[in-house]
Amino acid sequence: MSVKGKVFKYGNDVDTDVIIPARHLTSADPAHLASHCMEDIDNTFVSRVSAGDIMVAGSNFGCGSSREHAPIAIKASGISLVIAESFARIFYRNAINVGLPIMECPEASAAINDGDEVEADFDTGVIRDVTTGQQFTAKPFPEFIKKIIEAGGLVTYTKTKSEV
Repeated sequence: MSVKGKVFKYGNDVDTDVIIPARHLTSADPAHLASHCMEDIDNTFVSRVSAGDIMVAGSNFGCGSSREHAPIAIKASGISLVIAESFARIFYRNAINVGLPIMECPEASAAINDGDEVEADFDTGVIRDVTTGQQFTAKPFPEFIKKIIEAGGLVTYTKTKSEV
């Protein structure tokens, strides 16, 4: 599986309260969360993001609370992949749980710029900046994580496994 999209780039220590401000946690509806995604750090994000776009960030992305609302908001906004130097542990697990693809790659995180067009292959871990021609390699997802993400998250994956 691969994705290709325009990059939205953010820095280090982007916490879950910036991804989806707590004042908007009045609903768990993904569309509601998406409509407020990143507004405290980038108030133009929701008007510019398109389905398939890619988010790139520095270290410790998703630090803060353990709520799943943050990866849900990102996924529902249309982002197809988050690439970061590193992820906060709970965000990493929550992203997989909700079916939001993530890749850790410090070199890509440092080199890719806002607005670049990037493609990534989940099977090989290859990330290519189409704009600059640079190529990076992240560790590809293990097979079981690919299956969870392809199913749309852990709940859906578990339901399909229990129906077999």
